[in-house]
Amino acid sequence: MLDPDGVGVPIELKRRSLVSESDAAQLLAASSPSGESDGCLLLVVADRVTEAARKLLTEHRAGYYDLRGRIALRSSRIVIDAEVNPVTRRGARTRALSGTAGLEVATTLLMEPQGGAVVRELARRLGRSPSTVSEVLAALRRDRFVDAENVATDVRLFWQVAEHWPTRRTYLAKSPDSSAVNGVTRSLRLGLQDVENETGWALTDTIAAAAYGAPVAVRADQMPDFFVPDQAVLRRATMLLGTASTPALARAAVRVAPVAVACTRRVDLRLEQWQWPLAHPLFVALDLAQDVGRGREILDAWRPGPRWARVW
Repeated sequence: MLDPDGVGVPIELKRRSLVSESDAAQLLAASSPSGESDGCLLLVVADRVTEAARKLLTEHRAGYYDLRGRIALRSSRIVIDAEVNPVTRRGARTRALSGTAGLEVATTLLMEPQGGAVVRELARRLGRSPSTVSEVLAALRRDRFVDAENVATDVRLFWQVAEHWPTRRTYLAKSPDSSAVNGVTRSLRLGLQDVENETGWALTDTIAAAAYGAPVAVRADQMPDFFVPDQAVLRRATMLLGTASTPALARAAVRVAPVAVACTRRVDLRLEQWQWPLAHPLFVALDLAQDVGRGREILDAWRPGPRWARVW
């Protein structure tokens, strides 16, 4: 909030990379009429604001902050038009896997280990900005996890991802019914109609590993472990299926998929014993890797077959 001479001016802040005249018109149309009729002043912050966009914003009692070094605001109570120090480019990413974007890029490279990556294509697939993807790839190359073609050089990338792989689960009092078609299962977005073309729950960890043929023993009452698409589904699961007071009393474990593709690119190998779509073997392997004893022994002996690359 700006507060010149004790008169508060609430700011409606919008962040963009580039603002053209058409972008400015859309932002003005989406904001309050006349820029401040409800007490808010539209301020657009962008790496670059074109001259036409600058003029349109200020004529309509709005403002802009061009990070190249110019800020302007117009309202009935305040006028600013000044040169400021330009904002320099942010420094290089120090840790490739420090956020979700890093995990998304790295797991995509591991799922397609011979393909390499073109920045813009990878950014489009992940819904990320090309600059973010480029930063992650540069950090991976710097640390020699990938080569100049963005291909993983060895198994170190897998184990680096494993160190950052989220493991916190929510334990449910009941397990969802994969055979039922009712309001509960529809609300939970299980995604069981067209498994390989829709988003839904993905079975992972021990049971999934066994379904893929990994050398692991599974009990008849083994608790299923799922990735779910998002926080909304997780909340519905706890409301409709209840939560267990302890892991020992749980009938299923769920967690939001660390990367979206874990729930959008599932594998339909449903067997008589386990009627659930599986997470891709990469994500199952990352879960197994969290157990430094038994899990890593399983990974040492597991060859998932010719359909999938073994990257661990």
